[in-house]
Amino acid sequence: MNDLGSIPRSHHSSDGTPQPTFRLVADAAGISEAARLLSAGAVVAFPTETVYGLGADASDPAAVARIFTAKARPRFNPLIAHLPDPEAALREGVFDTAARQLAAAFWPGPLTLVVPVRRTGTVCDLARAGLDSVALRVPGNALARELLARVGRPVAAPSANRSGRVSPTSAAHVLADLDGRIAAVLDGGSAPVGVESTVVACLGGVPRLLRPGGTTRADLVRVLGIDLPGPADDAAHAPVGPGLLASHYAPRAQVRLGATEVREGEAVLLFGGALTGDDAALASLDLSQAGDLGEAAANLFAFLRHLDATGAAIIAVAPIPESGLGEAINDRLRRAAAPR
Repeated sequence: MNDLGSIPRSHHSSDGTPQPTFRLVADAAGISEAARLLSAGAVVAFPTETVYGLGADASDPAAVARIFTAKARPRFNPLIAHLPDPEAALREGVFDTAARQLAAAFWPGPLTLVVPVRRTGTVCDLARAGLDSVALRVPGNALARELLARVGRPVAAPSANRSGRVSPTSAAHVLADLDGRIAAVLDGGSAPVGVESTVVACLGGVPRLLRPGGTTRADLVRVLGIDLPGPADDAAHAPVGPGLLASHYAPRAQVRLGATEVREGEAVLLFGGALTGDDAALASLDLSQAGDLGEAAANLFAFLRHLDATGAAIIAVAPIPESGLGEAINDRLRRAAAPR
């Protein structure tokens, strides 16, 4: 049974009225308040040297779901988890020689490393988009690192703008896009780099340049001594991001979508209440009894894994609306159900 409360679609008062986003001064009090809000599960924008990030506790799927809601992000892309220092990052991922060389050369700085997730890591499935890898960064902005150190947990932080819009390099840019949709923005002035971090995958074999950014290819080559292929240079190479494969996070069980009844021996993933015959299910979990899509998004990956672990041959999934976060949820479920 899910015990999460309803996840707000925007920043509201108790009577449902949208509230302005707090603009926090980057002093001791402002940093402390930003850390308090993040630790409480709120979404807070903060400056890095690249662009402003839209932060939430990466270990808390409910908090991470609020990022997708605030950004109106179309699908569950993996999010970069930000850490205050390399030691904290090493506790979240498994670094091979190349990853360690790059971390030593460019952290803190505008470089994200995608590495295998450490078994004891705390970055949740939702932030990783259900992948066995995790994207990690130690930002070069000292204010950001102080905030991260105070939070004491990885902070997931894509760019602090509505999905598809221009990335923000100032607090004013953040507020222009997200005022009333997030709890606060920590105003640290202009972001000097102005483009997102470079993303490199170190998942065994030759490292791959997944996204150019604030650390140049020439800098990477100088450290590693080799040029880096891109993500599509080898068609046989499995992508590390969502949206690139029809089948993605395929559970052991078959997934039956749009179920209106439950057959004997199936496990069932409900949404908003019971289905006919669910008393015959091997196991059942409700993504959101209240029919809240934000709550459903927060629970999706963990609930799929739990039902898969029951040993059921088939997981029946109740219909889920395509509106709002339902589009992302259904996209994810279709990938889980795709032939493999």
